[in-house]
Amino acid sequence: MNTDQHYMELAIKEAKKAEAEGEVPIGAVIVFKDEVIAKGYNQRETSQLASSHAEFIAIERANQAIGSWRLEDCTLYVTLEPCPMCAGAILQSRIPRVVYGAKDPKAGCVGSLMNLLDDKRFNHRAEISAGVMEETCGNLLTQFFRRLRNKKKNKPSTNNLQ
Repeated sequence: MNTDQHYMELAIKEAKKAEAEGEVPIGAVIVFKDEVIAKGYNQRETSQLASSHAEFIAIERANQAIGSWRLEDCTLYVTLEPCPMCAGAILQSRIPRVVYGAKDPKAGCVGSLMNLLDDKRFNHRAEISAGVMEETCGNLLTQFFRRLRNKKKNKPSTNNLQ
């Protein structure tokens, strides 16, 4: 197992924490000098805050761990391609490298819909490594949404009661 896979495994563990809480299973870790300094997982439903994405939480925790808003020597590992909000937070925190698992064709802004992290109009860009443990990361999401759909489908309808 290479270094990227090792840290992605840790992000997957975070995603499973989200899933255990009924959240969409997305996890993130931030590494500084070969040490995990921050972890996060999706908590939007629990917190009812739009910004409670795994990456956003991990970035805030890394800022606290380092004592700076600049995360210039860090790598972010996340199980799903970052959305526009998280890509913006990555740019603003100056993270130089992002490693993600599954692509997000509906909201991904690190290659799928656009690539905010490589836009030369910004004063910062990040190196991207996509598709690390893509199948495992993607399956987590696929299985979660499949179970959610089945749960909704099998829920008794109150409209048919007389």
